[in-house]
Amino acid sequence: MLRFLLLTTLAALVLAELEPQPRFLEDGEVEGRVVGGEVARPNSWPWQISLQYKSGSSFYHTCGGTLIKRGWVMTAAHCVDRSRTWRVVLGDHNINSHEGREQYMSVSRVYLHPRWNSNNVAAGYDIALLRLSSEASLNNYVQLGAIPPSGHILPHNNPCYITGWGRTQTGGQLSAQLKQAYLPVVDHRTCSSYGWWGSTVKNSMVCAGGGSESGCQGDSGGPLNCQVNGQYVVHGVTSFVSSSGCNAYRKPTVFTRVSDYISWMNSVMG
Repeated sequence: MLRFLLLTTLAALVLAELEPQPRFLEDGEVEGRVVGGEVARPNSWPWQISLQYKSGSSFYHTCGGTLIKRGWVMTAAHCVDRSRTWRVVLGDHNINSHEGREQYMSVSRVYLHPRWNSNNVAAGYDIALLRLSSEASLNNYVQLGAIPPSGHILPHNNPCYITGWGRTQTGGQLSAQLKQAYLPVVDHRTCSSYGWWGSTVKNSMVCAGGGSESGCQGDSGGPLNCQVNGQYVVHGVTSFVSSSGCNAYRKPTVFTRVSDYISWMNSVMG
């Protein structure tokens, strides 16, 4: 939690004085859910994972992520840019109980994007890949997330859902159950305009939402699941919200645009 506060402060220092300030969506030793939305049907987003770190003898949820290959998870760089013992939980719904569908995997190696700078979230590159110690078993509860072709950009208002265990509101109540919230895409021209995010948002990012529903602390690294030709495709990695609150008006949740990093991901995963 101390590092979360430090990251927020450092991010604020490198932005122009009048720009809105980004705030990461990891959540230390507490777990919660997205702002607004609803509890998801159990295992209806089977590529969603819970990223957890070890403290003492226990593991704690801190971020989300997406299973993209049987031995690989995609998440946000700011979730894993420190040395910790990590594990990934697949097939989970209620992270406070063991329901018998979960698969627990240790992380053998973390690959941060080489241009990620924890002191400058507005620069982008908030993406990381996790090599799992073993391969996941695919079933009705654990599936691979589809990722977009390189360079693909979604149109304004394309239907998407954020999923995660983040807080229900800024400083609000927590829930252990996975939630989902409808966040339509806000195109770059709108999101980067005056009164919205301005120059904080880059072409390598995706904006979604901007109203009463949003991501919040604990959602970082998780997927933005977007409908494309009748299929859900993971177009975003949850990155940051406004420092003024998780669901601030005209400050949509900002995601790393997955389609901008396909070449890097392929080079890492071979």
